[in-house]
Amino acid sequence: MLKTAYAINALWVCLMVSISAIAETKRITVIYDEKPTELAAMVNNSNDVWVTMKDLARATRYVVKPQGVCRDELCFPLPKAQKSKFIVKQDSSEWFNLSEFARLIHQPVAFDEKNATYYFGTRAEAQNAYLESYEAPNFRLPDVQGQVHSLSDFRGKKVLLVTWASW
Repeated sequence: MLKTAYAINALWVCLMVSISAIAETKRITVIYDEKPTELAAMVNNSNDVWVTMKDLARATRYVVKPQGVCRDELCFPLPKAQKSKFIVKQDSSEWFNLSEFARLIHQPVAFDEKNATYYFGTRAEAQNAYLESYEAPNFRLPDVQGQVHSLSDFRGKKVLLVTWASW
């Protein structure tokens, strides 16, 4: 059992070396909590985005601590057996896999290759908080004449929303 664990760990180390070898550093924009941050990141073939620890804190306000990845009172422990999926040392920098972290905490991510932009959406727990309050989240959309309306403009009135999608 112990040999298997060492073999798996060695495999992850080899995988991380190969990931960093095929990753390229480039300028990207990370949108986190609706705040865009431009930074240099490593992006591998699967479009995972690796950021330095300094840029992790700057873009997301998360920091890596012994107990996990934390922001304010919120802390997500990293699985010890899979730590190399999240953190890798290359040269004199430590890099953090923000894409893998998003998968760990079930956070949706959208990537726009043309604009080199990653959008990290709201976690399901935060999205579903509206279900408990029975209050729809506010949003703004234009009508067919182009005039922008906000859902909050209609508070206290009955509203029928009709949506359509081509897909």
